[in-house]
Amino acid sequence: QVQLEESGGGLVHPGGSLRLSCAVSGFTLDYYAIGWFRQAPGNKRELVSCISNNGNIQYADSVKGRFTVSRHNAKRTVWLQMSSVKVDDTAVYYCGRSSPDCETYDHWGQGTQVTVSS
Repeated sequence: QVQLEESGGGLVHPGGSLRLSCAVSGFTLDYYAIGWFRQAPGNKRELVSCISNNGNIQYADSVKGRFTVSRHNAKRTVWLQMSSVKVDDTAVYYCGRSSPDCETYDHWGQGTQVTVSS
């Protein structure tokens, strides 16, 4: 059974940092890309970052230079390090399993809330 579980969300002040984790089970992480998406109230779900199975990385322009994605296949975990966070980063963050090219997503976690507020 394919499962993805996000954790690490919470309340953080503007300019602060937070690290999200995506723990996976039921499949071999080595063969898949993992994407991080977010959805704020009233907005569509948007791609934040994706890390392919060969280490290629994409970032949304809005988070470049502030967020860093990484993975450890043996630990079955993908992380999203969020730094210099802004109020606009407030959203529910989801991780999703993708084809190796970060194009087609087929399984999602339940999401973790990130709130940036002073």
